[in-house]
Amino acid sequence: MKKTIKRTLRVSKYVIYRETLIDKKEHFWSFLGAFFGIGIIAFLQSQYLFEQENIFLIGSFGASSVLIYGAIQSPLAQPRNLIGGHVLSALAGVTVYQFVPDIIWLSAPLAVASSIVIMQYTKTLHPPGGATALIAVSSTGKIPDLGYWYVLSPVLSGCIILLAVALVFNNLTQNRTYPNHSRIKNMLRKKHQHKLKN
Repeated sequence: MKKTIKRTLRVSKYVIYRETLIDKKEHFWSFLGAFFGIGIIAFLQSQYLFEQENIFLIGSFGASSVLIYGAIQSPLAQPRNLIGGHVLSALAGVTVYQFVPDIIWLSAPLAVASSIVIMQYTKTLHPPGGATALIAVSSTGKIPDLGYWYVLSPVLSGCIILLAVALVFNNLTQNRTYPNHSRIKNMLRKKHQHKLKN
């Protein structure tokens, strides 16, 4: 038991220490990626939507930007997690809102809890997805009126923009690679080993 605790602490220290040792070049690329990712969405909103329809830029995209531009090696920041987490959470949130629209004390926790389980089950865990589900049930005005269109725009369309920018800015230098291919290789290797056992 003590060995397990010591090993967990050692690994945690390494991960936390490594994550905080990002050099200034990394900060520069993180800044540029987030600036252009959010900037493009905000620009499209300002140019193509009326003031009363300003819904293209949702708050959960800010949290996604932290992951996909600032913590690009994180399993939670990979493309499958970004798109799957947001889209599935949006579906969960809108579905809950359809059945329980006026009981916020029930719809809010139900939407977030459902989105977490769905993301866990589909291996698309992305923490900002919880916020996407919550936005679907707690917003007023245009978002509730969108119904399932909320899933396509702003959620899916915004995720695609964020991902496209991440693929460009996170691969401009040799030190940054996105998506994390080693994670994908490990997943494929585990699937192959599982097939061989069966």
